[in-house]
Amino acid sequence: MNAIPQAASRKTLLLAFAAVYLVWGSTYLAIRFGVETIPPFLLGGTRFLVAGVILAVISHAGGAPVPKLAEWKSATISGVFMVVGGNGLVCWAGQYVPSGLTALLVATVPLWLVAIARLGPDRETPGPMEMAGLVLGLGGVALLVGTSGAEVGIRGASASQVAAGALVVVGASVSWAIGSMYNLRAALPQPPLYGTALTMAAGGLILLLIGLATGEFGRLSPGDVSLRSWLSLAYLTAMGSIVAFSAYMWLLRTVRPAAAGTYAYVNPVVALFLGWRLADEPFTLPMLAGTVIIVAGVVLVQRGRTPKGGPRPATVRAPTSR
Repeated sequence: MNAIPQAASRKTLLLAFAAVYLVWGSTYLAIRFGVETIPPFLLGGTRFLVAGVILAVISHAGGAPVPKLAEWKSATISGVFMVVGGNGLVCWAGQYVPSGLTALLVATVPLWLVAIARLGPDRETPGPMEMAGLVLGLGGVALLVGTSGAEVGIRGASASQVAAGALVVVGASVSWAIGSMYNLRAALPQPPLYGTALTMAAGGLILLLIGLATGEFGRLSPGDVSLRSWLSLAYLTAMGSIVAFSAYMWLLRTVRPAAAGTYAYVNPVVALFLGWRLADEPFTLPMLAGTVIIVAGVVLVQRGRTPKGGPRPATVRAPTSR
């Protein structure tokens, strides 16, 4: 995997990395724009159900077999943790928390992977560098959550709503990490893109049911949905869930996993810049400090989890899509 296949031209590689870096980094702002006039669970549910069905049809047309009952069950459980918890909660928090801060808190997923691996069935013992990164990164999370107030939140949100939203994003990151660890042993359909498609579809359907149960359908009036929200929904579905994820899967087969996983460092920077430039989101000194601390912690964890024998199980996992 270290060498670039002849079929993978430099232009193709650049386009694939651009999709993973820029598109995924921009989805946080798209979520914020989407929830302005579309209820959060309906936004996430529609996006993932549509994208999942499209990718499943493509996979099945390519020869993927009809999933077994056990595979459907695994895809549903994965969808609960990664789509409902990992993304649905981010959509809800997007009503109060700026996209840049959300991206920073989501970047802590590798830290939670280390903590969960210690508590999981393998009882992995973190090395010194991993422990240092975990403590450092969680300190950055505490700084960001502790300094979250109305001055950094979405216009009109109270200090308590912003702080609660930040905590919900942390919970979403933990849920995503649990789903990632579950996927290591789950009997998901193959090939991987097919399993991810069913995870998206199952999670998207559950999000829509949550939206129905919480009265979001009653609050939705298509005529009141802004053009910006409609475009955000289309962008999240087509670019965030289909194009960028397909590019990431291709990169995993073409370059070193460590290179493909660099999106975890780049996405928060892209999200912070776009939030500041396009949505006038503030970038405070505590946010800058939190950014440096969290990124440093994630770097330490990632370095500590790559021993000579190869990466251990809890490295950055392929996301369902942001």
